[in-house]
Amino acid sequence: MIIKEIKSKTIIAKSNLPGTDYVINPYVGCSNACIYCYARFMKKFTNHNEDWGQFIDIKINSPELIPDSDGKYKGKSFFMSSVTDPYLKLEEKYKITRQILERLINWDIDLSIQTKSNLILRDIDIIKKFKNCKVGLTLTTTDDNLRKEIEPFASSVDSRINVLKKIKENHIKTYVFIGPIMPYFSNWKDIVIKTNNYVDFYYFDHLNIKGEIWYSVVKWLKNNHSEYLKNYISIYNTNNNYWINLKKEIELFCAENNINKIICF
Repeated sequence: MIIKEIKSKTIIAKSNLPGTDYVINPYVGCSNACIYCYARFMKKFTNHNEDWGQFIDIKINSPELIPDSDGKYKGKSFFMSSVTDPYLKLEEKYKITRQILERLINWDIDLSIQTKSNLILRDIDIIKKFKNCKVGLTLTTTDDNLRKEIEPFASSVDSRINVLKKIKENHIKTYVFIGPIMPYFSNWKDIVIKTNNYVDFYYFDHLNIKGEIWYSVVKWLKNNHSEYLKNYISIYNTNNNYWINLKKEIELFCAENNINKIICF
């Protein structure tokens, strides 16, 4: 892992995500090393040649870049984080995310924090002070052996479910991002069943195979689940209704079980 401390010119960026005005990314890169990560496209903007998951730039001056008051940001929606995890292992030492949150406490904003790490429990004392804040945990599977294959350095499945429970006990709004759904592997119904008592709503998203992602996923399949390679090639290289049918299945399941959801595909 190549780790650098850098100084950033800005920390608040306009968002291209639907329903979000601004994003904050305290780090460049991500140590979770997820095989499916869409954010690997960031390499071409950051002058990194290393494999995704093998570098982290720490925006060491991030807290200083947060204004004293919300100003033009009043009433806007913020997301932490769009191309990194705000609670990487290094956050335990550097506390960049924590310092940013301390600067944002009195801002009149709608804040969403999404992570795969149980480290977020450290900051419950700050998060519960926000008037409008929701915390999301990404879950791609309930099988921790599979999690180790596709998200090798993220927190375990059980620890993430425990985070949801603890966050909910502190009266903070919670959600689960079920994504990306890995065809034949992501047991999304099981995720909902095991977390529903602690979750206000769910996002569902499909596996995006743009750019380097396809090669990363194919490599994983060849090494671990070669029997599914033909299925993936069929889903992504032929005309079929796989995602249309899955969307209908999710909609029906959620309607029958009174599940609040947003489907992103």
